Amino acid sequence: MFTGIVQGVARVAAIEAREGLHTLRLQFPEGFDGELAIGASVACDGVCLTVTERPAPNEALFDVMAQTLRLTTLGGLQVGSGLNVERAAKEGAEVGGHPLSGHVDVSATIAEIRRPDNNHVIRFALPAPWMRYVFAKGYVGVNGCSLTVAEAHRERDGSGWFEVWLIPETLRMTTFGDKGVGDAVHIEIERSTQVMVDTVRDALDEKLGPLMPLLEQLAAERGIALGALTGR
Repeated sequence: MFTGIVQGVARVAAIEAREGLHTLRLQFPEGFDGELAIGASVACDGVCLTVTERPAPNEALFDVMAQTLRLTTLGGLQVGSGLNVERAAKEGAEVGGHPLSGHVDVSATIAEIRRPDNNHVIRFALPAPWMRYVFAKGYVGVNGCSLTVAEAHRERDGSGWFEVWLIPETLRMTTFGDKGVGDAVHIEIERSTQVMVDTVRDALDEKLGPLMPLLEQLAAERGIALGALTGR
């Protein structure tokens, strides 16, 4: 379990790429790896990875399996690439962000970047159906960082976009300042929001299920694609 408060930026020192498995050698900021043991969990750009070896101070090796390479951006890392890193939370730790599991739900794409005075605004394009779980003033995990959603817009097909505003301290402690339009990032949805939304949708579906044929007929008569509204 992680808190979404990024503790620094690690750099890729080496990559051993084998069929279906990449081994990453990461170099951590000074002091990050105190008492970091083999078997410990580290969130790397929001992906929970396990330490497999400690070859040198401030360094660790991580194996990334084929499924993770397919679902995340870790397969595209190069030597020198930076990643947001956070150690697993200890019992009693202050949760300054929100609880994150390190299990990526989907990738989003940076659609726009604006730089008003002393701020950095990033708009992320999110595919369907994930925007149903993102709300203005709610939380979302982006590359392992707990961020507050400033604006959110949903399309009928379940896609959409959301924006976050980043202060200089966040830019200093993360890789967001290095990102550009078109870059992909990892998204972890806030779980309690997902549970609430899915529970409400299931309840409505259960109640309206017997009426669906009639509703679909009425919608068709008015030229409305009911599936776009219900997510069916």
